[in-house]
Amino acid sequence: MSPTIRRAVIPAAGLGSRLLPLTKATPKEMLPVGDKPVIEHTVRELVNSGITDITIVVSGGKSLIQDHFRPNPALCEQLREDGKEGYADAVEEVAELARRGHITYLDQHGPYGNGTPVLNAARSFGDEPVLVLWPDDVFVAEVPRAQQLIRAHEQTGCPVLALMPMDPGDSQRYGVPIVKEDLDDGLLRITGLVEKPKPADAPSSYAAIGGYVITPGIIDELREQTRLWYDRREGEIYLTDAINAYAASRAVYGQVISGRWYDTGNPADYLVAQMAFALSHPEYGPVLRGLVDELDGERPGSAANIAATL
Repeated sequence: MSPTIRRAVIPAAGLGSRLLPLTKATPKEMLPVGDKPVIEHTVRELVNSGITDITIVVSGGKSLIQDHFRPNPALCEQLREDGKEGYADAVEEVAELARRGHITYLDQHGPYGNGTPVLNAARSFGDEPVLVLWPDDVFVAEVPRAQQLIRAHEQTGCPVLALMPMDPGDSQRYGVPIVKEDLDDGLLRITGLVEKPKPADAPSSYAAIGGYVITPGIIDELREQTRLWYDRREGEIYLTDAINAYAASRAVYGQVISGRWYDTGNPADYLVAQMAFALSHPEYGPVLRGLVDELDGERPGSAANIAATL
């Protein structure tokens, strides 16, 4: 059976300014989380969910992304000559991942905003729905987030947003959906998003996070936004605005994602993601857990220090 969604867009043209100076020379998408660049986690999620056509929208200074996924026969040959078969296999496996995902690259152009890369890539969509995933989000889930979104689209035939339960006090960090109907199994009919509301004004206890199924109607709304932008030359092109315009008269759904979400877009969240992945690694995890226990034992008031005084 052919997949209902076979295309995906990864917008990767941002500056990564919240992570400067770390991202001055290294694209934020290439920062490691565990033993892989963060964008590789996203590509693996898509390929493992049946996506066979991935467009990565880039800007200047992002050549390291292409270098990472590009085959390097000379390197692999040298590694094998040196007896480093495992390293050669790992390099070749990343290139094979890119081949399976049929990764292509597109230079971003047009007004600023996170809707622009989606519109740039839209010329190849036709009437197909498409997944949009950000390259600085990492999900750990038994069923990949992309598969959960695809299933929700198969059930509804409509645009779908990835949602997570939210601490009400965090509402000013997120777009918060207006929920019209709860259809069980985490599927919600929504009528729009409120961007970063105060806790008292939040319309629900869910946050919209990285992940969308976009349909041709959303692309039409992005085109209309862009047309208006060229008339007035101000503002930005936001995917949220296109979704809200579409939802004013047509059905949009949110799917509450089962799993853990790690955002790597700012220093604190990036360190949390790094620590979580390192602790879960079969080789590195025990070493780090030992270090944590050692440091905790040196902390005044720790259980180990209290016991030593008895």
